[in-house]
Amino acid sequence: MTINEWDDYADEWDSNISTSVYADNAFRELNKIVKLEGQRVFDFGCGTGLLSERLSPHVQEIVALDGSAKMIDQLALKALPNVFPIAEFLTKNLIENNQLLRTKFDLIVASSVCAFLPDYEDSLSLIRSLLKPDGVYVQWDWLSADKNSEGGFTEEWVRQALSRANFNNMSLSQPFVMDSPPDSLTVLMAAAEG
Repeated sequence: MTINEWDDYADEWDSNISTSVYADNAFRELNKIVKLEGQRVFDFGCGTGLLSERLSPHVQEIVALDGSAKMIDQLALKALPNVFPIAEFLTKNLIENNQLLRTKFDLIVASSVCAFLPDYEDSLSLIRSLLKPDGVYVQWDWLSADKNSEGGFTEEWVRQALSRANFNNMSLSQPFVMDSPPDSLTVLMAAAEG
């Protein structure tokens, strides 16, 4: 396991009201576009599992992956019976060698993680390889005004990256806004099929 800068946030993550509100909003929006019952889910960049926690009562199982071992420790403390945490970074080697990743997923979610990846497009290709042909991928990140902004994406950038990773039937929306004084941050939601 590798030390990760997100480890520093793990102990306090769930007590931050905005992280719970974000997860509530993402879950609400996901419910509008996906039938959750019986789904096998991959929660990519799951953090402490706030979204997994909301999904768990409705789905068959969740494989929850995060590069922060301490975030995964917090998820494990929740003892969700159908959630299988992995403290690793997503790589081709991990996919080939981890039994939990050998069966394709019906649904892959990535909540507020993709903008922090060192190579978004490479990660999308790996994610696409884990999705069933009729599966659904959904990501939420901050909407950015231009491609050079840190911590967010433009709609065009996401659309092009999903297309290059061979996703189909893409839809992008701005489903909610998070107030973060002195600013408000708009969330960009992208959904696509395998």
